[in-house]
This record gives sequence, structure tokens and C-alpha cells, in this order.
Amino acid sequence: TGKCYHTFRGHSAEIVCLSFNPQSTLLATGSMDTTAKLWDLEKGEEVATLNGHSAEIIALSFNTTGDRIITGSFDHTVAVWDVGTGRDSTSCFINQLDIYKVNEPKEAIQCPCLCVQLWNAETGTHIATLAGHSREVLDVCFDYAGQRIATASADGSARVYNAGTKQCIAKLEGHEDEISKVS
Repeated sequence: TGKCYHTFRGHSAEIVCLSFNPQSTLLATGSMDTTAKLWDLEKGEEVATLNGHSAEIIALSFNTTGDRIITGSFDHTVAVWDVGTGRDSTSCFINQLDIYKVNEPKEAIQCPCLCVQLWNAETGTHIATLAGHSREVLDVCFDYAGQRIATASADGSARVYNAGTKQCIAKLEGHEDEISKVS
């Protein structure tokens, strides 16, 4: 019908990323204002503001069960947030668990990333490097089962990796220019 159900307002700068939880009851938004916000989709209301990054949030995602939110920032950190529900579905509590810093040389952080670094969200330890693109990787996502990882690149291809073996199982080609998002 094209009907607008809700307009979410509250960030003081541009929203650059968003993610729905697997149950489609919550929406998380990340902004240039250094915060992420959690929204109740049924009521159209803000549930929580996630503060902790010192620079813009450029990536965020719920995990496959919807009980955690992962945010990535230009401050070179990744934060893992706990989403716990109260007595009913309208009560949500957000607690910052940890912020993991990437301990790499400054030059490595500033250069274009041609690969994806896979980290354990609970311990902050490095698991694997997913390589194969010839230009920058612009987006990454897991499937809802956590079995596959998809990447999008400026080289005009997308790749799908097996999350268990860390091997590339498909190279998707056909775009004439970069692929900026994958889902």
C-alpha cells in the first residue's frame, strides 16, 4: 500500500547502517553521531541508545538469535552489546559487554581491505582471514543460520564462504561496477 507506519527520529547525524533482529520486532540503527539506537517496530519508539564509540558507527548487525548487536566504528573498535528482554516484549535492556580493539599497525587500518577478518565475538580472538577479492571489501554479512558469510566488493563480485571451513564456496560475478551491499 505504500503506507508509512513509523518515522524514527532521534539521531543527531546521518544514519549509515541498520539491521532488523531475526524476529523482525526490533530495528537497530548506527549513525555518524557515534551512537546506535534500538527501536521497537510495533510501537515505533526508541528503546535504547548505545553509547561507547568515539567515532562514527559504520556497521552494525544482530547475531543469528537476536540477543546481541555488533557495532563497528571509525574509532577502530568493534563493540558487542547484549540485548536482554524484560517481562514483556516492550522491555529491553542493553549492556555493553566489551569493545575489542584491532591491534594492527596504523598503516594496515588506513589501507583498503582486500580481505575479511573473522573474530570471535565473545573472546575477541582472531579466527580466520577470508581472502579472494582484488579490490576493497565493502560489505559483509552472515546468513541467519550462521552457516555462510557473504562479501561484497569494489571488484564487482560477491563471494560466499562456508563459516565452518572458511573456504569460498561461490564467486558471484556479473555486476559492471562495485557491489556496495550484500544480504
